[in-house]
Amino acid sequence: MTAGSRGDVAPYTGLGQALRAAGHRVTVATHGTFHGLVTGSGLAFRPLPGDPYAAQLTPGGRRLHRLGGGLRGTAEFVRQGRRYLDDLATGLVDVGADADVLLLATTTAPLGYSVAQRHGIPSIGVFLQPVAPTGDFPPVLLGDRSFGPVGNRALGRGAEAVSARAYDRSSRRLRHQLGLPPVPLASLLKQARRSGWPVLHGFSPSVLPRPADWRPGLEVVGYWWPADDPHWTPPPELTGFLRDGPPPVLITFGSMAVLDAELPALVGTALRRAGVRAIVQAGWGGLRVGGDGVRPVSNHGVLAVGDVPHDWLLPRVAAVVHHAGAGTTAAGLRAGVPAVTVPLIADQPFWAARLTRLGVAAEPLPARRLTADRLADAIRTVLDRPTYAQRARHLAGRIAAEDGHAAVLRAVDRVTRR
Repeated sequence: MTAGSRGDVAPYTGLGQALRAAGHRVTVATHGTFHGLVTGSGLAFRPLPGDPYAAQLTPGGRRLHRLGGGLRGTAEFVRQGRRYLDDLATGLVDVGADADVLLLATTTAPLGYSVAQRHGIPSIGVFLQPVAPTGDFPPVLLGDRSFGPVGNRALGRGAEAVSARAYDRSSRRLRHQLGLPPVPLASLLKQARRSGWPVLHGFSPSVLPRPADWRPGLEVVGYWWPADDPHWTPPPELTGFLRDGPPPVLITFGSMAVLDAELPALVGTALRRAGVRAIVQAGWGGLRVGGDGVRPVSNHGVLAVGDVPHDWLLPRVAAVVHHAGAGTTAAGLRAGVPAVTVPLIADQPFWAARLTRLGVAAEPLPARRLTADRLADAIRTVLDRPTYAQRARHLAGRIAAEDGHAAVLRAVDRVTRR
């Protein structure tokens, strides 16, 4: 069960294929928007309410993008989430009745825990974000500015309490519909901690090591990669563009549907000043720089593309400019290419700062303070200093040696044998 943007769904398609190859029947419950993504991976699909693309285009969604990260953005994120969670809870009532085990993403775990309880089946957290309190870093929605071990841990507990309050009304309604006692969500979460409820985190310990102060049962196991599409082939204009010049820079903002109206002109100016060829991926925001197809930018060029698998494209570019969403961040690290990050909302500032600390990205350029000069300078920085690419390739090698799928398979085997 997962909810959110494409980056909150795609990693579970590859994980689902690994489970299926091990002999399991796999159903992915998520928004109808991702029906093709799931079924195209050979997995069964169960729809959940909500349209993450349309939600971003509402007045509330646009306001959330204007606020960005930090305390104000987090408060708005939680406030808007309450309405969305009521619908999600209703959609979960009939999900899981025919399952032997539930795998719950960060966004669905507070509700899915009760669904598993109702059907008397085990559940496992499969999280893409580190949300448990720790002294090592602050809550992911607050960015990566450390407040010291005591401050980070206190903020983490506070964020956990705020999240429980945001989900509590929806959790109570869901439990009523499921015929379960009206237990507060905070009590359910405490029960999960005391029982050692297993949570596996699908990111690399080489990127973010497991905090030593986490309770037993919380593990960092490595990335889960999106499923490959065996029927996809690159269009001739893309292969020709790549062949006809030096490796370009990729510009992509993924599932961010709300982009500043000035961004296309800003990016075009930055590319001219940096003197680079570029591939611009439209994404949910419909980003276009230089028009459709190949258009000249000084004596270089820009190619506009739609949905191109990142595991194919990213190894062929010199650097990637992106929003630091968890999925795109992972893809860039896997490809071993340096990054320029332009974080907008949610956990993006956290991952952007993490890439900088790892030495594989320039200093983050928050979207609200982005200028053409800053973007051009950052692009030239990661291209002109070989250490960025060297560190990126080294980290990619370490990530390639990890097998996040195997840890989930072992965990599923443990709980289903009880």
